[in-house]
Amino acid sequence: MGVRKRERAEQIKEANKQVAFAKLNNCPTSPRKMRLVADLVRGQKVEKALNILKFSSKDASRNLEKLLLSAIANWQAKNSDANIEEAGLIVKEIRVDGGMMLKRLRPAPQGRAHRIRKRSNHVTIVLGSNNNTQSN
Repeated sequence: MGVRKRERAEQIKEANKQVAFAKLNNCPTSPRKMRLVADLVRGQKVEKALNILKFSSKDASRNLEKLLLSAIANWQAKNSDANIEEAGLIVKEIRVDGGMMLKRLRPAPQGRAHRIRKRSNHVTIVLGSNNNTQSN
């Protein structure tokens, strides 16, 4: 029984070497605007995703570009001997969740007030190798 557990742990450890992720918390952009940009790069190769983000006119693309570069650096730290071009890295998963909300009051006519919700988001990028996605 112990041998199987050890073999399974080694398999999981090897699979985790092929995956790298990065998180961006409390980015001051609404999740809806960030999802528009995130949908452009989901499932793309890393080189193509970087080009899409670099030439996008949306403000959210700047933050996503930095996050993608961070995820690439994390992958390189895990696989110091491997080459990015040969690995065939793709954006396996990109998730945009709602973050904390700043609530403000804006004066309105006749003594009333309207609530302003300044939204933020959390973004998670998971990179994986294209050639090893079908191994399991």
